[in-house]
Amino acid sequence: MKNNKYMNWFSMVAILVLALSVTACDDEPDKYEIAGGLPTVKYVRSPLPEVADSLLTGAYMANTVCLVGENLRSIYELYFNDQKAILNTSYITEHTLLIDVPKTIPSKVTDKIYMITRSNDTIAYDFKVLVPTPAVNSMSCEYAKSGSEVTIYGDYFLDDPNVPLKITMPGNIEVTEITNITKTAVSFIVPNNSLDGYINVKSIYGTGRSKFQYMDKRNILFDWDGSHGGIALANGWRKGVVRNSDPEGIDGSYLYFAGAMKGDVGATWAEDQFSFNYWPGFVEEPPMNYPDLSSLPEFAEMIDKYGVNHLQLKFEVYVPTSNPWMSSALQAIFSSNEEVTINTGNNSYFSNTATPRGLWIPWKDSGSYDTGNKWLTVSMKLSEFNKTHDGNKCDNALDKNRMTGLTFFVWNGGVAGTDCNPVICIDNIRVVPVE
Repeated sequence: MKNNKYMNWFSMVAILVLALSVTACDDEPDKYEIAGGLPTVKYVRSPLPEVADSLLTGAYMANTVCLVGENLRSIYELYFNDQKAILNTSYITEHTLLIDVPKTIPSKVTDKIYMITRSNDTIAYDFKVLVPTPAVNSMSCEYAKSGSEVTIYGDYFLDDPNVPLKITMPGNIEVTEITNITKTAVSFIVPNNSLDGYINVKSIYGTGRSKFQYMDKRNILFDWDGSHGGIALANGWRKGVVRNSDPEGIDGSYLYFAGAMKGDVGATWAEDQFSFNYWPGFVEEPPMNYPDLSSLPEFAEMIDKYGVNHLQLKFEVYVPTSNPWMSSALQAIFSSNEEVTINTGNNSYFSNTATPRGLWIPWKDSGSYDTGNKWLTVSMKLSEFNKTHDGNKCDNALDKNRMTGLTFFVWNGGVAGTDCNPVICIDNIRVVPVE
C-alpha cells in the first residue's frame, strides 16, 4: 500500500508537469498558421494609406500591392503569371496580404495571380504585371563617331520576336545594325547623319528616352580647340599638354597626361606631366581675360536652376592598353579665386583637407585600367565631390562659391597602386544636369 501511495503521488506530479508543459507550449496564441479552405480576393489596392481607396488592376515589377479578401491565410504559394512571389507571414492576415510583385519578367504572360493552397488547390485572379519602358541610363561614349560600335546601359531592353527592339538616334535616325542585346545593355553601330540630342529606345512595352545626350554640346568648359565653344587653353602654372594626334582624338584636340608614376601613396608629384590649372585670377603678361567658370552664362543658369548637387562633371577619356593606369587618383578640383591663393605663389590647396574634390580611381578594384584603345565617357556627380586629396571625407561641401576655377591633377588618392607609365587623354570637359 505504501508503494502504491508514493506511486500515485508521483503520477499526480507527472500529470501536473505535463499539463504545465502543454500550457507553456500554447503561449503563442497569435502564432501564424496556414488555414484550410480556399482564399477569396475581392480587390487589390495600394499599401499606402493615403491612396488605399484606389483599386489596382496591375502593378509594375518590384512594387508592393495589398490583396484584400477572405481566408487569405490559406494561401501557401502565390504566383504572378509564372513567377513565384515571396510570402512574408508577418504581412498576412485573414483579410489582407502585402506582397511584392516579382522582379523577373514573366516568360508566359497570363495576366493572372495564382494562389495555391496547402492542399494544392489553385485559385486565379485577374491582374497584370506591368513591365517598365526601357531605361536608358548611360552610353559607353557619348561622342562616338558614325560607324563605330557603342553600348548603351540601362534596363528592360526587351527584344520581342514580334516587336523587335528599336533604337532611334537624334534627328530621327533609326539604328539599323544592333550587334548585341541583353536586358541591361545594347550594343550597336552608330548610323550616319545622327545629330546631337537624346536617344530613344522602344520595346514592346513602350519608349524610353536617354538620361544623357549624344554629342552633348551643353556647357562645355574645355574642348582644347574651341570647336564647341569651350576654352582652348588653360590658365595657371600648368596649362597642360594639348595634342590632336597620337593617339587619334575623339573630337579634335585633347588634353594629354603621360609619364612615370610610382605606386606608393602620394609618392609621385608630377604637375608638369599630369595636371592642368584653370585659375581666372592668374595674371599673365600681357594680361588676358579669363572669365570665372561660374560666370559663363550657360553654367550660371545651370547652377541657379539645378543647384550644384544635381549637376555632374563629364568628359571623354582614352587610356591605351600599351600604357595602363595603375596608380594615383584623378583629382578634379573646383576652386574659388581665394582658395587658389595664386598671388602668394602657393599651391598648397592641392593637399588642403578643407578643399573638397572628386576622385576618380578606375584601377582601384582590378589594379589596372585602360579603355581598350577606345574613347569612353566618364561621369562624376558633383554631389560626390566631398573627398580630401587622400580619399577621406572632407568637412566642407562643394558649393557655387567654389566654381570659378578647375584643376585636374593625377596624384595621391589614398590607395596604393603599382609603378606605371600611364597615358591619359581627356576631352570635352563639361558640366550638365543629372537627369
